[in-house]
Amino acid sequence: MRRVRIAEINDVDLLVPLFDKYRQFYGRSSDEGLARTFLSERLERRESVIFLAEQGGVAVGFIQLYPSFTSVGAARVWILNDLYVDAAQRRNGAASMLLKAAAAFSRETGAVKLVLSTAVTNLPAQTLYERHGWKRDDEFVEYALTMV
Repeated sequence: MRRVRIAEINDVDLLVPLFDKYRQFYGRSSDEGLARTFLSERLERRESVIFLAEQGGVAVGFIQLYPSFTSVGAARVWILNDLYVDAAQRRNGAASMLLKAAAAFSRETGAVKLVLSTAVTNLPAQTLYERHGWKRDDEFVEYALTMV
């Protein structure tokens, strides 16, 4: 039976291998120590909300949300920063369950929207998001200023 729940600090060991694979997917070197520290800090400081997908007690995926706000809308916004499902568990509904949990949580916390960005080459993710009602932003252009 698959289930999705909000992760707590004692779930870090379940999250670390998935988070490490997620980072590797985006071209970073494996570093489980870094993953453990980063996730522990986010959860301990309550700087993010992480949903964990489990299948038979095994962690198969996660989604991480960061809080933000819209000044113009004077309301809460959640940033869907990370979504990852273990390669062996893909196409089994875990990503859909995680997206639905994130949307429900966003509504429950009074957010006016849930936003994300993904690599332009990540067509499978784009297809998944669009299947769940997400709309590509054609109004704004995203920029970044790298500090390191």
